[in-house]
Amino acid sequence: MNSTSNQHGMSHPRLSRRQWLQAGSIGLMGLSLADVEAARVANQQAPLKSVIYLFLSGGLGQHDSFDMKPEAPDNIRGEFEPVSTRTPGLQICEHLPRLAACSDKWAVVRSLSHSTNDHSLGHHIMLTGRSDSPRGFSGSKPQASDHPAIVSQVGYLLRDRSRLPGSAVIPDMLTHHSGRVIPGQFGGVMGERHDPWIINAAPQCRMYGACPNCFDHQRRPAQHVGSTEFQPPNLALAEGVTQRRLDDRTRLLGVVEQQQKHLDRLASVNDLDRYRESAISLLSSSGVRKAFDLSTEAEPVRNLYGRNLYGSSCLLARRLVECGVGLVQVNMGRNETWDTHGNAFPSLKNSLLPPMDQAVAGLISDLDDRGLLDSTMIVVAGEFGRTPKVFGLPQFYELPGRDHWGAVQSVLFAGGGVRGGTVIGASDKIGGFPKEAKQTPETFAATIYDALGIPHTAAWHDSQDRPHHIYQAEPISGLLA
Repeated sequence: MNSTSNQHGMSHPRLSRRQWLQAGSIGLMGLSLADVEAARVANQQAPLKSVIYLFLSGGLGQHDSFDMKPEAPDNIRGEFEPVSTRTPGLQICEHLPRLAACSDKWAVVRSLSHSTNDHSLGHHIMLTGRSDSPRGFSGSKPQASDHPAIVSQVGYLLRDRSRLPGSAVIPDMLTHHSGRVIPGQFGGVMGERHDPWIINAAPQCRMYGACPNCFDHQRRPAQHVGSTEFQPPNLALAEGVTQRRLDDRTRLLGVVEQQQKHLDRLASVNDLDRYRESAISLLSSSGVRKAFDLSTEAEPVRNLYGRNLYGSSCLLARRLVECGVGLVQVNMGRNETWDTHGNAFPSLKNSLLPPMDQAVAGLISDLDDRGLLDSTMIVVAGEFGRTPKVFGLPQFYELPGRDHWGAVQSVLFAGGGVRGGTVIGASDKIGGFPKEAKQTPETFAATIYDALGIPHTAAWHDSQDRPHHIYQAEPISGLLA
């Protein structure tokens, strides 16, 4: 942490915007364990509507998951076999057995489409719910002119419904292996103060590892350079920082916050909004650390989700929903993990589909057991699908795979009133384009907003008090019971 010194020699902490977002999981705003527990109990008694958005960075192939084409030629069908689900007539990939067994709890949309095959723009489209490329868009870095992320808009609209933030992102932001930050994850035109709360729970999960979060299909053998364990934010006091020094800094911060409130009355645009409180104050609350301590969960529950970053992230998402957080985005892969250009079938079979299958099915089951599935919608999507044709790139990969394909992808929905065992839309006979009930990122986002109970007239207001409407389309028809 950087610091500056005044004329009296006192060292004052300075936090960058990213540190304000990430340090100490600022999302819980210094609440005590009693506060968190009270919120959890209250939400169990009268559950608020919530959404858990599981984002598969890289793009899951529809042919190899939820829209198999067993009658197609070999170079379309791929290597996997379909398996029957609990729903008569509905088949999915053989490597998704847990989801097959609970198909009565989820629905699949097989006709979501947009126009790009580019990773960065695809991320922006599916994380903002906007098909159009914003003015000044750059795939190299986020821009102030980007469309606002779905999590940012939900965080704005649900900011007052409980003492907790309206939305959160776990276990890390989406970062390319080159180090560039993927656009579409932040506040964009809403301003930096509406960037989402990012709970960094994978600080040692580095690029190109063996855990599912940073699996990379191009490198052999797979090796992890950091810890594979789910690690909530370190809320311990830094070495050499005493409680008295922390109290001094906290009092100083109180003065700054009073000044900020004064500025709020004078200006319509603020660098930090009133819900983004001090990360330092969080250090004094041991209760918050306990709230993030997944070891307090019963062993059968931990095992239900899977003892890896996918499973642990989904489990934390459930805990946040229990406490009243409206939208939790879980990034399942930080480095375009699902980008299976080559070695696709062994990578999916051995490294990607099993932990995803276990984590998603475990989340559905756990929410159902706790009486929260009806009030919590689960959404599973990537930035695009993959090409119908299986092809080889021998200069890069030993075995074949599929390329990027924005024209169609399959998206899974569960809970939140979703009609289980339902198939919405269809792709053509080779899984290349929508054939029936074409859906868009706009209908996708509208479905999330609707599941949260956000009115169709809802809007956020910019610094000039101009309204920007949230809904860009109607929710997906036929999805809800």
